[in-house]
Amino acid sequence: MNLLAAATSGNTGETATFWVCAILAVTGALGLVLSRKTVHSALFVALTMINLAILYVANEAPFLGLVQIIVYTGAVMMLFLFVLMIVGVDTSDSLVETIRGQRLAAIVAGLGLGILVVAGIGSALTGMTSVGLEEANAADGGNVQGIARLLFTDYLFAFELTSALLITAALGAVVLAHRERWAPKKTQRQLAEARFRSGEHPGALPNPGVYARHNAVDTPALLPDRTTSPLSVPVPLRARGDLRAVDADAVRETEQLAAGEPVVAAPDPAGPGETERS
Repeated sequence: MNLLAAATSGNTGETATFWVCAILAVTGALGLVLSRKTVHSALFVALTMINLAILYVANEAPFLGLVQIIVYTGAVMMLFLFVLMIVGVDTSDSLVETIRGQRLAAIVAGLGLGILVVAGIGSALTGMTSVGLEEANAADGGNVQGIARLLFTDYLFAFELTSALLITAALGAVVLAHRERWAPKKTQRQLAEARFRSGEHPGALPNPGVYARHNAVDTPALLPDRTTSPLSVPVPLRARGDLRAVDADAVRETEQLAAGEPVVAAPDPAGPGETERS
């Protein structure tokens, strides 16, 4: 309020600082409410916190400004972003009202609260002069000492109540995140038996390609009976029919491998003669 009173008194520097930071802070708050993606909302909150820190410093409270940047913006908001990245950044919040009329009630309550805040600030600023914290900081030996004295003397009950509220919120988050296991955890043997009972392929799928010929993803692997393995190529390629035909040389090499004979490659028309592989 001191900075707001100074901004309305005609000081150019303080006026510019207040209006620029105030507009950006309100923009970040509106972006938090109106944004549909949680990551964007978190970034808007960071914008609001940074501008609030600048206003704290301009009000001769550098300790609060640094705490706002280091603790809230640098630590808490980064934690929020990490959690959002883990949960998923592509999901949007549902706009379906679970309680009928809750959106209208929220708008009315928000407008009422805004009117009360504006009226309260206007009443408090009536006849108020800009003083600053220079005398208060000097009386307590510094800004940090003054905040500590107020927290542990005049506002001790509110400070302890806030600490209890944070602990309660942490315990509530742990309780909500905990899930009871209704069935015993399955062992590796039970998981393997379930895979066999489902009728699906129990192991790794064969690799695409033909031995010593092609390794393209659209070339099916050859089985010992000279047939191709449909499991070796992706399902979309099989559905579209975009499979490469297997040539006769690959079939002949597969027969030689199945019979335990040395594989003799067919002569290459553009190169030297046959080479024997075993």
